[in-house]
Formats: sequence, C-alpha cells, structure tokens
Amino acid sequence: MVFRQGDSCQQYLFVTSGSVRVYSRAENGREVVLYRVQDNESCTLTTACLFAHNPYPAEGITETETSAIAIPQKVFDQGLAQSDAFRQMIFDQYARRLSDVIHRVEDISFGHIDIRLARQLVKLCPQNAQLSITHQALANELGTAREVISRQLKQFERNRLIQLQRGQIQITDLSGLRAIADSET
Repeated sequence: MVFRQGDSCQQYLFVTSGSVRVYSRAENGREVVLYRVQDNESCTLTTACLFAHNPYPAEGITETETSAIAIPQKVFDQGLAQSDAFRQMIFDQYARRLSDVIHRVEDISFGHIDIRLARQLVKLCPQNAQLSITHQALANELGTAREVISRQLKQFERNRLIQLQRGQIQITDLSGLRAIADSET
C-alpha cells in the first residue's frame, strides 16, 4: 500500500520503476481504477494533494516491485519556487494525467461496455491465448459492476469470440474482438 484514502500527503512521489495502481473505492466496496503510475511518472493525485495540502481522496497500491523517489513537501515547494525546469516537469505531467483521467471519466460515463471490454481484453491479451483474470477485476478496471461484465462476457462467448472458465478467459477470435474494440459506437 503506497497511500490510503484519508492519509496525509507529505511527499511528492516519482516512480522510477514498477507500477502503482491508483483507485477510488466507494462505501459499498466497489472500486474504479483511476490510472496507473509507471516508470518515470509521478502521481497526479499526490501532486494535487501537495498543492492543496489535502489528504488523499483515493488509494494507491503497488502492482509490481516498485522503486520511487520521495521528495518531502518542503523540498517540493522549494523546487517549484526556484526551478523553472522542475516546475515545468511537474505541470507537464500533471496536465497529461489530468487529460487522461478526464478521458477515463468520459469513457466510463459514455462509452459502450462491449467496446470498452473488447479493448481491455485486446490490451491484456494481444493474441489468441488464455487470460487469467476475474470478472470483478475487469469490472474494477472498467469502472462498472461485475454483473455487467459477466453479461457482456457471456455475449462474447455466445458470439464465439471467447471461452469462459473459472478465473480464465480464452481468446478464440482476436480479430473479432479487435473489430469491436475499433468500432466507434
């Protein structure tokens, strides 16, 4: 666990290697992945919390072995005030990630689940192969309910695009999934 919802934010985090999944969890336990911080990236949520001196509104957890540089708030503030290059790097990463998060919210709010799920399956398994993932994990990634994912996976199975087994998805028609993933509506 890198940070929990409600934790005080006291240092800027820059991941040098690995992956941190940043997600929000509702009171009912449902999760949505906001973004991942990977090699040579900073956590935008951490940056926002440092700017506003607010606690974390979400959680971050490592997905792989991860190394990061932690810069204390005081040093971070000095860097912003004294270094044009540091300030530009911070704001560039912040702007890119904010744009990514806005696209993610639009996708969750307005995107068709069949297209989003097909894109995720193609991303996770770029060839006809077996994928080890639960319906719940897919739901968390796509910001929807497990039941919605299960229904759509069953439809993909009826269309002979995949075969379902417990905790496993066998991709049987990658070109068919790609056709759905590449569609606009």
